[in-house]
Amino acid sequence: MLQRCLLKDSDIERLADAVLAVLERVGILCQNDELLRALDAAGAKVDFATQRVHFPKKMQFDFVEQLRSDVGRAYLHAERPWIEDEDDRGFARIGMPDLETQVAQFVLDPDTGERRSGNKADFVRLIQLGDALHREVGVGHCLLLTDVPPLVEPLEAALLLAEHTHRPHAAFAWNVRQIPYLAEMGEVLGYPNWFNYGAICFAHPLRFDRDVADRFVHKVKAGSPTGLTAMPVAGVTAPVTLAGFVAVAAAEHLATWIAARALNPAVRLGGSMWGGTVDMRGSGTSYCSFDAMLYSFATVEFLRRWCGIDVPVGGGEYCDAKAPGLYAALEKAYKAMTIAAFSGRHPGIGSGLLDEGKILSPVQLLIERDFTLGARHFARAVEPTPELLALDEIAEVGLGLDTSHLGTDHTLSHFRSSLWLPQLLRRAGWAGTDYEKEILAKARAKVTEIAASYAKPSVDPDKLAALRAIVTRARKEFLAR
Repeated sequence: MLQRCLLKDSDIERLADAVLAVLERVGILCQNDELLRALDAAGAKVDFATQRVHFPKKMQFDFVEQLRSDVGRAYLHAERPWIEDEDDRGFARIGMPDLETQVAQFVLDPDTGERRSGNKADFVRLIQLGDALHREVGVGHCLLLTDVPPLVEPLEAALLLAEHTHRPHAAFAWNVRQIPYLAEMGEVLGYPNWFNYGAICFAHPLRFDRDVADRFVHKVKAGSPTGLTAMPVAGVTAPVTLAGFVAVAAAEHLATWIAARALNPAVRLGGSMWGGTVDMRGSGTSYCSFDAMLYSFATVEFLRRWCGIDVPVGGGEYCDAKAPGLYAALEKAYKAMTIAAFSGRHPGIGSGLLDEGKILSPVQLLIERDFTLGARHFARAVEPTPELLALDEIAEVGLGLDTSHLGTDHTLSHFRSSLWLPQLLRRAGWAGTDYEKEILAKARAKVTEIAASYAKPSVDPDKLAALRAIVTRARKEFLAR
């Protein structure tokens, strides 16, 4: 743990007063009538004409006090699917990188290095790679299809997943009108509620735009654990100062929680924090720079100490690296391990994304799988069994004057289960640019090898025909408007 606390007790009170002031004076924009009515009934000051909501300080204060009294109850915190094991070892079961629901905008061709907008052909290739690489996990909506109409896009993605993978994950429904069609497709395949709500994100600062607000209402009423996936940028959508950033970012989380409980008093609350900072020289926004991580750590510590809700910091996936390779993997690993140091929980290192989550690289995915196998060693237990204590071998080797443990049968029997044995990386460490080229060449060859091993699943043609009919019907409805 680098630093157990970033905030003094006196800071909590001042930041809390600032949050109360932000939501009372500025409030939020909310473009959903049902949510506006629920907030009005809960005691907020709602202007239905302008869709503005202001939260009286007493309303906020009472809500936070209720949250604090509920600390420790199982229903309070939303599930965190990227953390598989809630025991005391923060590195336990770091998730392996795979092709699930990243929804990257671009794909990086593993052979040519060409960056292309997401499309159906590349998505099929990614599905096949993922199915061959981790069939037991399944494959999800990992690439945005820009060659189909936006409203139909999740349905087209779901159709391709159903046809080409043995275990298709649900597609990301970014608009509530897509949900009934995706659910109907799931019924054909035997998957109940076959759709993914994805992240609930403000249009920072403090704006619940229509598409997000509609999806939020649907999710909360369905009882799904709910919170804000916050991605404010210091100096752009939040104040550049640390205190000002925390005040606005925390206000957005609190407004989301109040809105959720106004609709469903029993819904579990959570969220995540992906703070960003702007490069004043004009090279964009970073979600993994030193200052960006500090802004996130301060915000989640404040929310935990003020409200009692543990909001995780977003993982290593959003990194600045633009090209695949060991540097990108190390950049993500540094971010993930820094998060572990401040929070006590280690998020996933990454799933092949580059350039702040915009580009999906199959080559990077394989490198990160190699790297993650190494990081997972930190979760190992000592297990002092007679076989693993190896006392007979220790006695046989003795002082090591005539032999060593390298030549024993015990080492031969246990080295594969004991040591990190990367397929692409070299344990000897960085050896210059030629080494980087070697890694990339091996990864490209491995992508080709894995893709060649793909075997298409046998899917009932009548079911595929029914799925296509649903997509056709949705296309007609969406495009007729």
